[in-house]
Amino acid sequence: MAEFSVIGKRVPKIDSTVKATGEAQYTADMVMPGMLWGKVLHSPVPHARILNIDYSRALRLPGVRGVVTGKDAKGEKYGFIPYTRDKMPFETEKVRYIGDEIAAVAAIDEDIAEEALSLIKVDLEELPAVFDPVKALKEGAPQIHDHVKNNLSAETHIRFGNVEEGFKDSYLIREATFDTQYIMHGFIEPPAALGIWDHTGKATLWAAKQSPYIAYRHIARGLGIPLSKLRLIQPFVGAGFGGKHEPFGLDFACLLLSQKTGRPVKIAYTQEEVFLVGRRRHAEVLTPKIGMKKDGTISVVQWHMIADGGAYSSVGALSIYIPGATMTFPLRVPHVKYDAYRAYTNKPFAGALIGHGMPQARFALDSLLDDMAEELGIDPLELRFRNAVKPGETTVNKFKITTFGFEDTLKAVAGSIRWTDKRGKRQWVDGKVRGVGLGVSPGVVGNKLGGHDGSAAIVKMNEDGTVTLIGGFTDIGQGAETVMAMMVAEDLGLTMDEINVTKVDSEMTPMDPGTFGSRTTFCSGRAVRAASADVRRQLFEHAAEKLEANPADLDMRDRKVFVKGSPDRNMPLLQVIRELQYGKGNPVIGRGTASPDTDFVDFRVGIGNMSAAYSAGTQGAEVEIDVETGQIHVVKMANAHDCGRALHPGMVEGQQQGTATSGLGQVLFEDTIVETERGEVVTTNFADYKMPTVFDTFDKIDCFHIETNDPKGPFGAKDAGEAAQIAALPAIANAVADALGIRMKSLPILPEKVLKALDEKNMAIQSKQV
Repeated sequence: MAEFSVIGKRVPKIDSTVKATGEAQYTADMVMPGMLWGKVLHSPVPHARILNIDYSRALRLPGVRGVVTGKDAKGEKYGFIPYTRDKMPFETEKVRYIGDEIAAVAAIDEDIAEEALSLIKVDLEELPAVFDPVKALKEGAPQIHDHVKNNLSAETHIRFGNVEEGFKDSYLIREATFDTQYIMHGFIEPPAALGIWDHTGKATLWAAKQSPYIAYRHIARGLGIPLSKLRLIQPFVGAGFGGKHEPFGLDFACLLLSQKTGRPVKIAYTQEEVFLVGRRRHAEVLTPKIGMKKDGTISVVQWHMIADGGAYSSVGALSIYIPGATMTFPLRVPHVKYDAYRAYTNKPFAGALIGHGMPQARFALDSLLDDMAEELGIDPLELRFRNAVKPGETTVNKFKITTFGFEDTLKAVAGSIRWTDKRGKRQWVDGKVRGVGLGVSPGVVGNKLGGHDGSAAIVKMNEDGTVTLIGGFTDIGQGAETVMAMMVAEDLGLTMDEINVTKVDSEMTPMDPGTFGSRTTFCSGRAVRAASADVRRQLFEHAAEKLEANPADLDMRDRKVFVKGSPDRNMPLLQVIRELQYGKGNPVIGRGTASPDTDFVDFRVGIGNMSAAYSAGTQGAEVEIDVETGQIHVVKMANAHDCGRALHPGMVEGQQQGTATSGLGQVLFEDTIVETERGEVVTTNFADYKMPTVFDTFDKIDCFHIETNDPKGPFGAKDAGEAAQIAALPAIANAVADALGIRMKSLPILPEKVLKALDEKNMAIQSKQV
């Protein structure tokens, strides 16, 4: 491995000081002269026609400066792709869930704005509602959107190989049904926005978005204005996990209220509002059917899934597509039949959340694989080795696997949790039973989805020899700005203190799709390195004349440009820059671009190489269960992931620890409970939602960086976050099954479910039993 000055080092994050001191400005911190406070009026019923909105009393309340409704938004429905555009900034004809946006008010303070909401009279004609996705898809169910039949929001049908032949070749065929729950992102910063619509017709919005350039296109469409009339500026972002890609009602409300009042308007959601209107992970009913040969080789996977999409599309079409596309690795599956349906219901709607549909699928798939391995008398770890995809393979759906450290992740995790010593050997510690389990995950690094896939960056040399990096990438807390600065510092031979990274500003920064799909380091990072290379070219071409050398023979480090092998032949970096800038008037500005660099993907059938690189990971868990109370505690977790190269080992470990924790939350604690009679969200705060705290997490976690040094990744890097989370769910679920001898098929695995399962199996497990 090459020796680097910055890459691979545990340097401080460039935003750590301002965050630790409280200097970092999040949207909710921002204040402007003459600023008004806004509040959004949400629907109190799950399904109704809007007959009339009377806000005259609200306008008469002292301190109120303006009210807006859907009639003030002149745009169209917005959404990710044409056939999923079904949301308006404010609904004008019908509300479809408790939380749907109806109106917004601006006042001189929050309390007055809140009071004004209660004075808005909305006449609603309630309609029948449906909250169960299976029932919603049936003929005769209440129709939520007029443009679709039987509430079918989206569907995906994928066929790889020959399923009939796969089942014919199988020795063992098993089928089971699993269900998963709605879960929230759990970010600490609720969405907030500050908008100004000035008298020239220019709208400027400060809002924390994972994908600013996607969001601002949606906002412009919803408002009915050209992109040139909208400017989106990115402040610090208090995490996202997939929940801050698209606009919220408050984004439109701020700008419309500003247009009406002529003053800046800020709106910040409460946590209760986040639970009402925030996107969430799809709740799903999953039925895998697997065929396997006698030696444990997987012959075929057939899949049926119904996802609860809630009232609107969001990115739901993609959420049900991705699990099918990635089913062919990291375990080799030669034949796949995948049918997935996303239903509209009168509930808060679901969208992207880290893993984007894959965690639910892997929970079901890996659970059934473990049960089949036990039936065949094969160690589940060995079964995964026998089916492991290897470097250089092409999957049945044409994913070209290049560097791939999957088998090394299996070995690392198995050693960490002492698999051979503990698996299938129920252990008792202080009257509690223990078991171990593992799960695996596929990783698509910077996938190609069509539309806006390319990234760009600008590296600007300043006259004092420092650098300003201007990019469209977004740091949502994962450290993107730090790792991009590390790349520039390494390429230009500078220190981290000499690199300044700007925030996204749609009027100033180059475009980038945003932070999702494990693409930031891999895709945006390649654009950043290309921009640095352009700077090097410009500097070296000028210095080469003075040093009487070939530009290809030059390098730079310690603020000098020198001849390789003859460092005494050098020029100070400042001299090169100033001769170019002062003498020639030539700014040293490097431009770089990067695209997914893959083949065409036919999303209708799921065939095509979706990414330039693929990763994989394994997580292992040891759990301890109190059979008297049903309480489950995760004693230890191990997380091994093929990250390509760990550019910042500390941040990679942070991602691995975080993804293991979030997976643990989904398996054991978290659930957005929606009351089934009225469609009302019951869990509206973190106290009720039960997101795990430090007291609920594992006692220990071992993290392993499996470095494969991918040739297409910047400095060999691939990914470290999203894919690393997926395997946590099956790892913990399989550990529970190992401890109890009972397969839990419904998430979350709450204590009452454990006790009920023990009672139904008539299994009074006692500590004397082995």
